[in-house]
Amino acid sequence: MVDILHARARGGIYGYDKRDLKWISTDKKGMQLAPVRADREEGQYLGYLKFDSMAETGLHQHLGPAFSYFLDGGLADFQGVARAGEVGINLAGATHSAIAYAPTLMASRLEAPVIYPSQDSVAGETLHTGATAGEIVNETPEVLPDINIFLEDLSWQGTLHAGVQRRMIFDYTQTEHSRRHLQLRLLPYTSLPPFRAGGATDIFIIGGDLEVGDETRMAGDFFVMEEGAVVELGTRFGALVLVWAEGPSNWHHETGPDLWGF
Repeated sequence: MVDILHARARGGIYGYDKRDLKWISTDKKGMQLAPVRADREEGQYLGYLKFDSMAETGLHQHLGPAFSYFLDGGLADFQGVARAGEVGINLAGATHSAIAYAPTLMASRLEAPVIYPSQDSVAGETLHTGATAGEIVNETPEVLPDINIFLEDLSWQGTLHAGVQRRMIFDYTQTEHSRRHLQLRLLPYTSLPPFRAGGATDIFIIGGDLEVGDETRMAGDFFVMEEGAVVELGTRFGALVLVWAEGPSNWHHETGPDLWGF
């Protein structure tokens, strides 16, 4: 896979239209990628994953957090089945093989490389960015590989910002990182004051429209905000989004609680 990093600068804000993303076939039969970001050296990925019916990942082990929001279909492994509307999380050490019995589409973020048991498994365009061959030892076989969270089971929490609700999905407990993965809902005509991104922040728009500064993106699109970016969020007709934040929102001209739940 050609690494997709684009020309980015500290403090940059970048929008990605789903129609402009390029689908790439992988060496795993029946699987494709549509990357926003793909960094093989760091094992980082942001974008879409697509599985045909009966496509299988093969055995692999995660070396750091990986997230998949199931838009359609589902994946099964020895733990069970994750389906549309769920976020699947794999932490470092998670070891499994997953199969799609029905066509499946996910929006995914990988934060670390993945190990496969043989070089043959990573010979070409791999499903997991940064995949390498190595010996797989599952040091905690009693720990199931997936944290599967059905988002509609989570309660919405109010914020001090009118028109904004938050669901905390994962606060990175049991990892070495201080980050947040959450869902935000913005009511129509919501506009937030500017803040400075305390860390790199990725957004996937599940539904509605999201304005970041002067740029508007729609359902199925992505935003990437680099550390130090001065950000203004808003919506005309309402928005439902997923957020991965590597640092807090530092309000630019006022004080108040962090938007991401740090």
